[in-house]
Amino acid sequence: MGSQTCTALQKQALLWFVIASQCVSVLGCGPHYEYAIEDFCLGKFRLDMQELDQRHWCNWEDTVELYEELTNCTYLVALKMDCFWPNRLVDEFFIRVHRHYFHDCSLTGRLPMDPPNRILGPFIVVPILVTLLMTALVVWRSKRSEGIV
Repeated sequence: MGSQTCTALQKQALLWFVIASQCVSVLGCGPHYEYAIEDFCLGKFRLDMQELDQRHWCNWEDTVELYEELTNCTYLVALKMDCFWPNRLVDEFFIRVHRHYFHDCSLTGRLPMDPPNRILGPFIVVPILVTLLMTALVVWRSKRSEGIV
């Protein structure tokens, strides 16, 4: 019984140690971490996005570097502050960033645009020509059948 009690106490102590270390880590990533990523990371991202024309915000090729820098910044700040990454604050932070900067973007990350004229042209011209040809054929056929009883 003595060894079972000792093992149970060790397990309980280990459980409390894990819980306490998690609480310390979570507390360490509270408002200070949130303020740090807001001020330091988001501040730079805002300036970079202002330099980029707003029409290009949904173009992944134009924003991928800025987005990677923002992600890396949140990671480095978490390392310096001994926080887990990613965490709930980072998730909420990126949701706010997406709601502000990327809310009008399509799921593919590309701006919707018309296809080039070489592709679009045939889709316009062919139906018009077929309509005119069929109309001419009907008129021609109707004139031919008037003399036949």
